Formats: sequence, structure tokens, C-alpha cells
Amino acid sequence: MAYTLDQFASDCRTALQADPGLGGQKQVCDFVEKALNDQEFVQAQLGQATEERAVIYQDADLSFCICAHSYTGEKQGNPHDHGPTWAIYGQAVGETSMTDWKIVKQPAGDQPGEVVKTDTYVMKPGDAHLYPVGAVHAPYRDAPTKLIRVEGVDTMTVKRTPLKAAS
Repeated sequence: MAYTLDQFASDCRTALQADPGLGGQKQVCDFVEKALNDQEFVQAQLGQATEERAVIYQDADLSFCICAHSYTGEKQGNPHDHGPTWAIYGQAVGETSMTDWKIVKQPAGDQPGEVVKTDTYVMKPGDAHLYPVGAVHAPYRDAPTKLIRVEGVDTMTVKRTPLKAAS
């Protein structure tokens, strides 16, 4: 029997109700991996997806949301965090090269903060990665990809730290 979006959302809700902190977020990451390894789930949620970002579930009580992402070609993301929230990226189709960054200079006034690279790794189908509050990262995709992403709150509603690579 396939893992359904309702089951996935319920598992996430239960984990975050029990522990809204890092422990619950790590459990949600495990559920993302479970979903990614169920091809019926991937096909049902991402098979026909064409939008770069679509919220497919939002929890009315806890505010977390589940997003489906579909990218058709090359795309380079800039270093960013998720403001006051966390996010879990789950690779369903294709590969994403992810770079982690460290803030070396905080933003000041209208000047963005500066970051330096600390790690680069490739996310392959079935991989999920938790980016806790404040974790700075940047994705790069050179071919079509599809992802499931769980956000602690809808990141389209939060203010993020302005950042740029250190010169």
C-alpha cells in the first residue's frame, strides 16, 4: 500500500507535536525519506508537477507546509537561509548539487551579510536533508529535478537574511 499525502502529513504533525525542535524535525526528515522511497507517492505528488513551487499541504495548527517542486532545466540558487524557520529538502527526481555556507559577516544596515563555502554534496533520489534555523545553503541543478520540501512555516511569508559570497 502506497504512502499517501494524508499519512505523510499526519506523521509529520505527530512528530512535530511531540517535539517541535530538532528532534521532531529529524523525525520529519525520516518521513520525507520514506515518502521519497515510495514510487507511488512520488508519482502521485510529483508525476505531473510543473510548477517550481506548489504548496500541497499546510497544517492549520502547526503552520508547517509540504511543497512540491519541479524544475525543468538549469537553475543556480543564491546562498540563503529560511529566516526564522527550518526546511527539509527531499530529492525525488534528478540530482541537486547543494553547497553549505557559513556567515562570516553579519548584515549591517543596507549591506548584506557575507558567507563562505563550507561543503558541497550531491542530493540524489531518496536523499533528504534538514536545514535547521540559520543554516545557509544554495542549490544548483543542471537538469530537470523534482523535490518534496517541508518548511516549518511557509517560507514565502518570512523575511530572510540578505547574503552574498565573501569577496
